[in-house]
Amino acid sequence: MYFCAAFDNIRRMEEIKHECGIAMIRLLKPLEYYHEKYGMWTYALSKLYLLMEKQHNRGQEGAGLACVKLNARPGEEYMFRERAVGTGAITEIFNAVYRYYKGVAGRQLNDPQFAGGNLPFAGELYMGHLRYSTTGKSGLSYIHPFLRRNNWKARNLVLCGNFNMTNVAQIFHEITATGQHPRHYADTYIVLEQLGHRLDREVEHLYRKYEAEGLNSLDITRAIETNIDLTNVIEKAASSWDGGYVICGITGSGEAFVIRDPWGIRTAFYYADEDIVVAASERPVIQTVMDVPAEKVRELQRGEAMFISRKGGFRTAQVLEPQKLSACSFERIYFSRGSDAEIYRERKKLGTNLVEPILKAVDYDLEHTVFSFIPNTAEVAYHGMLEGLNRHLDRTRMQLIMEKGGTPEAGELNRILSMHIRSEKVALKDIKLRTFITEGHSRNDLAAHVYDITYGSLVPDEDNLVVIDDSIVRGTTLKQSIIRILDRLRPKKIVIVSSSPQVRYPDCYGIDMSSLSEFIAFKAAIELLKDRGMENVITETYHKARKQTQQKNLSAAPVNCVKKIYAPFTGEEISAKMVELLTGDDIRARVEIVYQDMDGLHAACPGHPGDWYFSGDYPTPGGIRMVNNAFIRYVEEEYGRDDGQALNKSVVSSQ
Repeated sequence: MYFCAAFDNIRRMEEIKHECGIAMIRLLKPLEYYHEKYGMWTYALSKLYLLMEKQHNRGQEGAGLACVKLNARPGEEYMFRERAVGTGAITEIFNAVYRYYKGVAGRQLNDPQFAGGNLPFAGELYMGHLRYSTTGKSGLSYIHPFLRRNNWKARNLVLCGNFNMTNVAQIFHEITATGQHPRHYADTYIVLEQLGHRLDREVEHLYRKYEAEGLNSLDITRAIETNIDLTNVIEKAASSWDGGYVICGITGSGEAFVIRDPWGIRTAFYYADEDIVVAASERPVIQTVMDVPAEKVRELQRGEAMFISRKGGFRTAQVLEPQKLSACSFERIYFSRGSDAEIYRERKKLGTNLVEPILKAVDYDLEHTVFSFIPNTAEVAYHGMLEGLNRHLDRTRMQLIMEKGGTPEAGELNRILSMHIRSEKVALKDIKLRTFITEGHSRNDLAAHVYDITYGSLVPDEDNLVVIDDSIVRGTTLKQSIIRILDRLRPKKIVIVSSSPQVRYPDCYGIDMSSLSEFIAFKAAIELLKDRGMENVITETYHKARKQTQQKNLSAAPVNCVKKIYAPFTGEEISAKMVELLTGDDIRARVEIVYQDMDGLHAACPGHPGDWYFSGDYPTPGGIRMVNNAFIRYVEEEYGRDDGQALNKSVVSSQ
C-alpha cells in the first residue's frame, strides 16, 4: 500500500482541522446596477470567490456554492448548486460555473438583463462553503450546501454551516416521530430536514391564512413568497440544538438567514450597505474583500440571527436566549486569519506571557540561548515572545548599569549594551518531500525529514534552543520530526514552548479532536497513573462515565468524569511525562516542554473564554456527554471488552 508524500502525511497527522467556513452574499439591487457601477454583472460571483479563497484555511476537503434567482419564470430553474471535493475544490466549482458561459455570444454575455433571465448562477443570492470533515464521513454527498427541493419556491431550502450538533440522536428522534425519513444519519441532513419541516408548516399556515382572506391560488403563492417570515422557523428548530454552530439558509423564494449558537462558540460576521449584505466566518475576510474598515464589520452575537427578506429588507433578531459566553479560544490561537487586528495582538500576547517560564527553563542564560519558532502559524506568538524577552533584557541592562553607579567604564558599558536576544529561523518545512513511499521504517525515516534545520545557527553543546509552537495536541510531529531534527544542531537543551495550554479533552463543536487516545497529554496522564499504581482511577472513571450514559433523565446535569484522570498530577508532571513519551535514547539534548497556563490564555484572549479542550469545562450538556463517551470508547478499545471486566482484571493483577 502506498502513501502520499511524507510532508503531507506528517502535516495532516498533527495539524488540527477546523470544521468549516461560510460565505453569503445578497445583492440588494438588480444585476444591471452592478454591471453599470462595477463593469460586470458577475460582481457577486467575484466577491464570493474571494470570500471563499481567503477562508481556504478553514476547509480544504471540499467546497460548494449555491445561487438563487429571484425573478425566474415558471418552468425555469431558479436554484443552482456546484460542489467538489479536494484541496482544489474552490477553483473547480467556479470553473464549472463559468463553463456555462463559454458558448454565449459576447453581446449577450455582457447584457445583465439577458444573463439574469437565461444564464445559470446569474442571481441575487449566493452561498459558499468550505469543508473540513470532523466526523470521518467524506465524499461529495457530505459537501455543503445541502439542498431540499419542492415545487413551491418558498418550500425549497439550501443550507450550509460551520457546526457540529452534539444531540443528533435527540433531533433525529424528534423529526422521525413526525413521520420524516432522513436519507442519512448526519447532523447536516437532519438539521436540513428539521428546518424544512418547520418551513413547510410555516408555508401551510400562511396558505390557510390567505385562503381565508379570499385570495386565489396564484395570489396566495405570491403573498406567501412576499410575506413569509423565517423567524418562527428558526426559533422552533434551533430551540432543540446543542452544539456550536453558524448556520446559513436560503429559500427558493429569496428569504435568507444566518444564525449563531447561543454560547457564541462558532464565529460569524456581517457587513451591510445600500448595495449588498455579506456574511462570513471571519472579520478580516470581509474587510479585505469589501474594502471596508473593521468597525463597519459587525459580529453576529450569541443566539442572534440575521434575516434578509425577498424584498431585500435586512434585520437582526435575538432568536435564542444568550447563554454564558464560550467563544472558541482556538479561533484566536490557531484557526482565524492573523490579519485581524485583535487576533494579531492576542497572539503576540500569548507569546509575551510565556517569557518568565521560558527564562526559568533556560536558567536565565540569554547569552547561550537561541530563540526560534516552528513554522508557520506560531510566528506571531514568536514575535510577542521576542518583545517580552527584549523588555526583560532592557531591565537587566538598566540593573547592571545602576549596579555600576550609573556610570560604568566604557568597556563594561559596551558589554552591557551589546547584550541581545539571539533569534534565528532554525526550523523550516522542506516542502519538496512529495515522493510516494511505503509503510514502515522508510515512511518514518522520510517523515523525519519533513522539517529541515539551519546549520550553524547555534553553538553545539553550549547553546540552548527555544522553539515556540501554537499548540501541541498529538505530539506526532514533535516525536517523528521536529525534536530529532533539532537535536542534530547539538543544543545543550531543547525547550519546546506551546502558546496554548495542554490540550486534554476532545472537541465536539467542529474541530477534529474527538479521540482521547490521540492526545499526548492524555497518554502522559494514563502512563503516570500506571507508573504510580493508580490504575483504579481509570476503572472508577470508566464506571462513573458508563453510569452517566445509562441515565434516562437527560435534564440531569452531566459531570465530566475524565477530569479525574488528570486530577492527581500537576501540569509540570504531565509535561515531564510527555517528554519521556516523545524522546528516546537517541536524543542527546535535554528536552523540556513549557505550556501556556490558563490565566495566561484568558488574559491574552479575554473575549473568547471557551477553553473546554484545556479545562474540560464544556458549555453544553452534549459536550460533557461526548467526553464521557470518548473515555468509554478509549477503555473498551484499549482492553477489548465492553463491560469493564477486562479492565477490572487488569487493575487487580497489577496490584
